Amino acid sequence: MKTMMSRRHFLTVSAAGAGAMLVAPRIAFANVATDRRFVFVIQRGAADGLNIVVPYAEPAYATLRGPLAIDASTALKLDGTFALHPSLAQTARLYEAKQALFVHAVATPYRDRSHFDGQNVLETGGSAPYQTHDGWLNRLVALLPASRAQAIAFAPTVPMALRGKVEVASYAPSALPAAPDDLLLRVGQLYEHDAQLGPLWASAMAARGMAGEAGARQDPASVGKLAAGFLAHDDGPRIAMIETGGWDTHSAQNARLSNQLKALDTMLKALAEGLGPVWDKTTVLVATEFGRTAAANGTGGTDHGTGSVAMLMGGAVAGGRVLGDWPGLRTGDLYDGRDLKPTTSLDAVIAGAAGATFGLDPHRTAAALFAGVAGTKPLDGLVSA
Repeated sequence: MKTMMSRRHFLTVSAAGAGAMLVAPRIAFANVATDRRFVFVIQRGAADGLNIVVPYAEPAYATLRGPLAIDASTALKLDGTFALHPSLAQTARLYEAKQALFVHAVATPYRDRSHFDGQNVLETGGSAPYQTHDGWLNRLVALLPASRAQAIAFAPTVPMALRGKVEVASYAPSALPAAPDDLLLRVGQLYEHDAQLGPLWASAMAARGMAGEAGARQDPASVGKLAAGFLAHDDGPRIAMIETGGWDTHSAQNARLSNQLKALDTMLKALAEGLGPVWDKTTVLVATEFGRTAAANGTGGTDHGTGSVAMLMGGAVAGGRVLGDWPGLRTGDLYDGRDLKPTTSLDAVIAGAAGATFGLDPHRTAAALFAGVAGTKPLDGLVSA
């Protein structure tokens, strides 16, 4: 039996073919007052902070890690204690330019080792899994004037951190072939005077234009370029979230982590280059749900741990520093006798960085983003005024 395709369904399919998959109802590109940008990059899978920002001067590090230990002669020295993984060459250059800083031995309040529960706590800002039903990034948007804030997730669906009362958007490259420009022009003319579908089509085309050539690809450089295409526009979003996965390195960690970090480094380089002068007004936070064990396991990897590292990058960041109260890696220093002990609250890092980025009162920001976590004191001095 033949059926007629509805105008709404045709619009959705055509927009996807044009390289724009708008999972949220629409992207409304309104003018915004703030010229600052904040990007949250989540590392799903528990990234190994000990091999990202390497405590090469810690005597117990090489003993615990064995063949997984990063050779200090190949690592990118930050100071007399810490070095970056050699795959993070661009990030090292940002550090030298004082546009990157690292906070070591950080963790959310979560102390068990389930990815799903840990990611829920990280994204909601609660003190326990599923205690809070919206995300801290959505609550950050709500702190800004309603008509002056936008947020977008570069993911097929809106991640938990961005879910909540404030409407946000998500964008992901389409797997469908690109539609010819002539077809797009004709569809635009068809819906030009339609009160409902006309604005939706216009939003889809605006998103397609911002995505540019990067909109059809998902390699790390294209993802960074895609995000920059949206964020660099005067009428584009000011808050964004990028999802990265594959950080669960139970086996063959050396090769896998090297590839993961190289991809992250490539994406951040493309983001910085794509933003151009806007990079000077940008803060990028990279964080994971928890860290990995201090000692290597028997399969050339590490298991689920606790403390990890948070990274802040951008022209707005007061960088060139490694922060945190280093706990040490001797047996008595480890959390539960196996993990890097967390000494700094990741919530405090988030509240301090996000609040300072937008010129918000830091304590009000902490209270709004992490209301369920008693006594969250924002870490100050992370972002330049």
